[in-house]
Amino acid sequence: MYRSDFKDGPHNTPFTYKVNWSKEESGSVNVGQINMSIHTGTHIDAPFHFDNEGKRVIELDLDLYIGSARVVYLPNYTSIGVGELSGIDLNGITRLIIRTDAWKDQRTFPQTIPHLKPELAAYLSEFGVRLIGLDLPSVDPLDSKELLAHHELAVHGIHILEGLVLDDVLPGDYELAALPLPLVEADGSPVRAVLKKLP
Repeated sequence: MYRSDFKDGPHNTPFTYKVNWSKEESGSVNVGQINMSIHTGTHIDAPFHFDNEGKRVIELDLDLYIGSARVVYLPNYTSIGVGELSGIDLNGITRLIIRTDAWKDQRTFPQTIPHLKPELAAYLSEFGVRLIGLDLPSVDPLDSKELLAHHELAVHGIHILEGLVLDDVLPGDYELAALPLPLVEADGSPVRAVLKKLP
């Protein structure tokens, strides 16, 4: 569920890899170097990403990113709010993953996405949801400066996992592992997200 060739927003650093010290030079090993925005590909947002007083990656509870998760399929929407989720059983769900199939070519940054409506945060919080994941680069409209959904999710204690690759992932219950790197000062982290179907 992770691709390093995702393109992030137009002002972020794209992913590159190079061998910085070759086996021929070192005599024993190749040593690589990567350069990228933290928000390239599959990644988590720490609250510091959109709030200067928000928690950084190292302060986040790792239990958020590993455990049971429910995948729901919501294609062909321009936005996702309470109405779109009202018919779905969320009782006991801590981690909710929404597959939209809206990001058609994940090698290029999309023009528009089905953003989350800010009022969805309070609704999800009532069920105990603490992590929301999407196959999109953001939970807000891509041109938003207010980032209302980011802020409302944070107010309700719901953390964000973006850029998931959910091709061919069917709705249902899974075990999720999407652990961030322990980047002490960072506003986010790339993750390798994996879903394992529960029996």
